[in-house]
Amino acid sequence: MKATIRLAKESDALPMLAIYAPLVRETSISFEVEPPSETEFRQRIQEHQTQFPWLVCEIDEEVLGYAGAIPYFPRDAYQWSVRSFVYVSIEHRRKGVAKALYTSLFKLLQLQRFYNVYAAIALPNPASVALHESIGFSSIGIFQSAGYKLGKWHDVGWWQLFLQRDRAKSVNQPLSLQKAQTLSLWDKALNRGLPLLQV
Repeated sequence: MKATIRLAKESDALPMLAIYAPLVRETSISFEVEPPSETEFRQRIQEHQTQFPWLVCEIDEEVLGYAGAIPYFPRDAYQWSVRSFVYVSIEHRRKGVAKALYTSLFKLLQLQRFYNVYAAIALPNPASVALHESIGFSSIGIFQSAGYKLGKWHDVGWWQLFLQRDRAKSVNQPLSLQKAQTLSLWDKALNRGLPLLQV
């Protein structure tokens, strides 16, 4: 049995979408109300992975879950901050997949010189809250009744993780994903989460 955490490819869109689509249709975990098409999902991977890592965790070529980052907000002063997400297939939850993916993701983001990661969690979601806090996220506030889905209003909690503790007055711009992959620590960071898998 071979476990791998790697960068997502456009060809991963269908298995990734198979994990994500039921969450869109059946839960408030995602605030989308209709799942994206496979073509649209491929475009998301392509668009965001010019700058941000999107990762898949697979065993024997079966995708168990995926995680990634997107811009926190489209203004230049926010370029050191990202939003994270992680989704795991229902059959492989509570096996360390989400923690493994997040651990690798955050090490890569550190290499890229990002400083802050934010996570938005539609409440209630005690499993997601527990995951994020176990990794080091801190609660920073709640947007009350921020979204309406499946016949009810939902609060959204926000959590923050500091990737870099040093807040220097002068900072370098984040590295592109392509540039980060040339660093000697890239492979070590990418594989950092693998020991956490319990599958």
